[in-house]
Amino acid sequence: MKVLLYAEGLKVIGVSGLGKAIQHQMKALKLEDIDYTTDINDTYDIAHINTYFLKSYFLARKLKKKGIKIVYHAHSTEEDYRDGFIFGHLTSKLFKWWIIKCYRFGDIIVTPTEYSKNILEHYKGLEDRKIVAISNGLELDFFKPNKSYKETFRKRYDYKKDDKVIVGIGIYSRRKGIVDFVELAKRLPEYKFIWFGSSPITAATSDVKKALKESKDLPNIKFPGHVPQEMIREALGGCDLYLFPTFEETEGIPIIEACAMETNTIIRDIPIFNYLTDSVNVYKAKDVDEFEKKIKMFLNGELKSVSKGARKIAESCDIKTVGKQLKKVYEEVLHNGKNK
Repeated sequence: MKVLLYAEGLKVIGVSGLGKAIQHQMKALKLEDIDYTTDINDTYDIAHINTYFLKSYFLARKLKKKGIKIVYHAHSTEEDYRDGFIFGHLTSKLFKWWIIKCYRFGDIIVTPTEYSKNILEHYKGLEDRKIVAISNGLELDFFKPNKSYKETFRKRYDYKKDDKVIVGIGIYSRRKGIVDFVELAKRLPEYKFIWFGSSPITAATSDVKKALKESKDLPNIKFPGHVPQEMIREALGGCDLYLFPTFEETEGIPIIEACAMETNTIIRDIPIFNYLTDSVNVYKAKDVDEFEKKIKMFLNGELKSVSKGARKIAESCDIKTVGKQLKKVYEEVLHNGKNK
């Protein structure tokens, strides 16, 4: 069995969560000794397609005509697209129509969570497709707590030992909650805020552009941009609190990485995170006011640490497990053909 791992525009998406997911697929397949290629002109038995752009669509159509089995990875839904970038609301229905058209090529559709699986199962046009939930995964051996990260992280970004530092991770998108993150930095000048990740500002919505402009006048917030995974690990291990104010996700790998690092976290209380328990492995907040309240309570010692309960959450998402699950899907596609 040989698999084509295909992602269109990998140089562009490489720094995104999708790019990270594809890197994890490669490592997961290696762990299971599954032969794979990224060359569409190579020979292979199964195509695992990760993107929904034009080249991906035409490749899938071509392979389908040739009788090659396809696993289509549904990393996106209309729901997580809608508030992502400028014109998202205006084009979300068109986007939904297009991804359904692409995903239908899959003999099996893979999506990161039961939450996104449930969304896709209710899309008209995908009722006859088998959909399987498999995490995008993380390298659990890589994301391990280390006491040295606090010192190196603070030295790198010129924070003092006693500074209370709050980390955010994501692209410059309204959906990721960056507007609330900046608002919280404005409301809480006694704490330090730092946001890792970036994307073209030209594609951002007006409220995101405004927030980023206003942040330039805030001395307690920093935007280092995209950084290597080693520095994300260091930040999660060296901060006092990880804040994930996202409004919608198909999975949200940073929260799993934070759990692996035993980082105390406050997330937005949305359905995707129902598998996380408030006050057990994370804290949850519904809006910016509640985020502000819980940040103060936690950093003032009024809320207990939930770091030890977090690590268990990440264990089920290890790429070693992901590799076994993908292998099972490939074998089913290869031997059973179309399932419905």
